[in-house]
Amino acid sequence: MTEENPPAGDQPRTPGSMRYQDPANTTPREPSLAEQRARRQAIADEQRRRAEEEEAARVAERKAETRRKVLIGSGVTVGLVGLVAGWYVVAQPEDVTAVCTDDDGVVREDQYCDEDYVTTHGGYVGGGFLFMPLPGGGYQQYRYNYGGTGTVGQPVSGGSYTKPANAKITTRSGSVVQRGGLGISGGSFGKGGGS
Repeated sequence: MTEENPPAGDQPRTPGSMRYQDPANTTPREPSLAEQRARRQAIADEQRRRAEEEEAARVAERKAETRRKVLIGSGVTVGLVGLVAGWYVVAQPEDVTAVCTDDDGVVREDQYCDEDYVTTHGGYVGGGFLFMPLPGGGYQQYRYNYGGTGTVGQPVSGGSYTKPANAKITTRSGSVVQRGGLGISGGSFGKGGGS
């Protein structure tokens, strides 16, 4: 074969030119080792990218869940603080002054409503009243008026003979009749009595 007569079907080649390959009849060549490595690397990179995205989504979901829990917890905390503050305001005992009066509603000395004083002077306590013996016989009854005002010998003004439940009750002389606070509905503390 000589250069002048190329074989039939072959066309002369010029440097830098490409021949046409028919895809129907041409078998693809095997990828080179470098191409195989590049494909494997591309697949591995894609799998790594997906795994990182999934992990980032899980982390974001956990953060969002934590944020929701913190916000709910904050709301509960604020609610509890408000509840406790409201309870504290309601539970604060009211200060009430007890005024000792006789059965006519006239203001008398605090000692006549003091259980210790009455019992040591021959009197007795019963039914919320304190009874002191009178010089000619018989008894004079005394009891507290809560919240009323007046001077000794004058009729009491205002107030009530019903003992307030949630109140700190003291006499004008400073004796404690009842300590205030929730859960204390009656009973005497310190000196004093009556109802």
